[in-house]
Amino acid sequence: MKSAVGRFALGWVLILGGIAVVGCGQPTAPLVNLAATMPPAPPAPPAPVTDEAAPSQPVPAIETSSTDNVVVAAEPRPTEGGGGGSEAAVESATQTDSTEAEAQAADAIPPSERLPDPFTRRFDVPNFSQGVAWLNSKPLTKADLKGKFVLFDFWTYCCINCMHILPELKKLERQFPNNLVVIGVHSAKFQTERDTDNIRNAIMRYEIEHPVINDADHSIWRDWGVNSWPTIVLIDPLGKAVWLKPGEFKAPQVEQIISGALPYYRQQKLLDEKPLKIPLEAANAGDTPLRFPGKILADEKGNRLFISDSNHNRIVITDLDGKFIEAIGNGDIGRGDGDYQTATFNHPQGCALTGNTLYVADNENHMIRKVDLASKTVRTIAGTGNQASNPFPGYVPGVPAVRKLYVGPPATTELTSPWALSIHDKDLYIAMAGSHQIWKMPLDESQIGPYAGSGLEDIVDGALAPREPYSGGSSAFAQPSGLSSDGTWLYVADSEGSSIRKVPFKKGTLEVGTVVGSDHLPRGQRLFAFGDEDGTRAQTKLQHCLDVDFLDGKIYVADTYNNKIKVVNAKTGDTKTIAGTGKAGASDSEPEFHEPEGLTHAKGRLYVADTNNHLIRMIDLASGKVSTLKIEGLEAPGKSKLAGP
Repeated sequence: MKSAVGRFALGWVLILGGIAVVGCGQPTAPLVNLAATMPPAPPAPPAPVTDEAAPSQPVPAIETSSTDNVVVAAEPRPTEGGGGGSEAAVESATQTDSTEAEAQAADAIPPSERLPDPFTRRFDVPNFSQGVAWLNSKPLTKADLKGKFVLFDFWTYCCINCMHILPELKKLERQFPNNLVVIGVHSAKFQTERDTDNIRNAIMRYEIEHPVINDADHSIWRDWGVNSWPTIVLIDPLGKAVWLKPGEFKAPQVEQIISGALPYYRQQKLLDEKPLKIPLEAANAGDTPLRFPGKILADEKGNRLFISDSNHNRIVITDLDGKFIEAIGNGDIGRGDGDYQTATFNHPQGCALTGNTLYVADNENHMIRKVDLASKTVRTIAGTGNQASNPFPGYVPGVPAVRKLYVGPPATTELTSPWALSIHDKDLYIAMAGSHQIWKMPLDESQIGPYAGSGLEDIVDGALAPREPYSGGSSAFAQPSGLSSDGTWLYVADSEGSSIRKVPFKKGTLEVGTVVGSDHLPRGQRLFAFGDEDGTRAQTKLQHCLDVDFLDGKIYVADTYNNKIKVVNAKTGDTKTIAGTGKAGASDSEPEFHEPEGLTHAKGRLYVADTNNHLIRMIDLASGKVSTLKIEGLEAPGKSKLAGP
């Protein structure tokens, strides 16, 4: 008899029907699936020994593409088939019979009135609550969840694809408040992400309102046969697994399954339709003037700082010494244009300034906003508010490419998670984190489209862009999140590859390169080469760096997951830490940071958006002394609420 773990793992083979997962950096078009083998996730204790000879390390981990290309079940009935899936799964699966309660309920219904069972196959699931930390909830068991659909979301908080599905999960939670419980299973990619307090901060930063398990040693990940971020698994009210999907998804896919199945379970009297009360981590957080500030921009000539107060959904303007001037946006979540008091944003990130015009990467709205600082008005200039499913505007997957330039009108072109901005000459450059590319838009707003990057997640040097979408032979990025320039090169904090890249402004003579990072490693290792090491280019290791700032031949780096600020020689790649002990904290005397995400400079000082500390810090570049900027007159706008478009 096979163990429950073995039956469960092989069940995924049957449910997936031979579909393999698209891994990060795998060279495939959006509608093609290839098997991918990646290095193990962070080391973990040996997996339990079973009849299936489970590996002693976590299942090889990959990050899935941002396309909706892996749909396991278009209807509330899982696809069947053979092949693919976990290598630990062997021989055959044992399909579980209907429970005794289900059989008794069915007997009480006249045969002519019985609704058909929406699922032809159900599989036992392993336990999930033993020896793990729970957040946003007390520890839950299968018994606590009986009578409800449960959607398990395997995620890691660095991953842009995982971020993309959080709004979809929230839609489902609101649509089925009495019938669905979402449980996040956080199985970390980076070492820093294994820490429970860091996950707690991520829960509050992403405004997650469902229980989250810290699967720090990947034990649940391994037991459940998962191998990609994100992966969702649907459990029915009987506590059995009925559906799985690796990769991003849209809420209607799951809504169709649950809505189609609820009448059957309701008729069988198998539902618990009382909402589950969840004690949110955010309830214990006090108000702070800034809330998870993501980016910062200094205007030395104008004596101004523009602070992306990301979780307050606004841009805060102060002078360089911290005196509050005004805020752009009323603090509500939305995408409304108008004056400063009526305009709304959705977790804005990087900004760029030219004259009296401020450009804002409105990250979760997938938009670029334009602020007229003279008239004090906000206008949307790029993006529709919908996340793009295609990183090449105008390209139709499966149709032979006929264009050499994939651009579109900014106002009608969909974007995907713009994270940072930089202006060079008459062009706005955009770190398009969600599609792993650098985009460009002329300031006359005539067109917008990719400038560099194949759309495949990887660290690859070479030509700016592929000759055809998704073809090889060009550069590739991995969630670019920070930009800065020396006038010849655009420097990029390429976060998922823990690398600093450089992109030429002049086409044809120079290619994309790597200043420090993992470009020299074999494919499959480049997204997992991280650490905390200073030294020569060959010795240097960073961990999920999120911003860069160029000054006098040096690239200052927000080494986010190492809680440090480092400086890199732009020519040689030699790297050293200038502030931060590596320990998360807010001390000035023995400088500490907590996942800093933004950098800028002015008047001999480096300003740091110290994100998880909700602070702006300053580093005197001459003395190395660290201090905290006191912002006079700034108050929190109040708890954000969902606003109209």
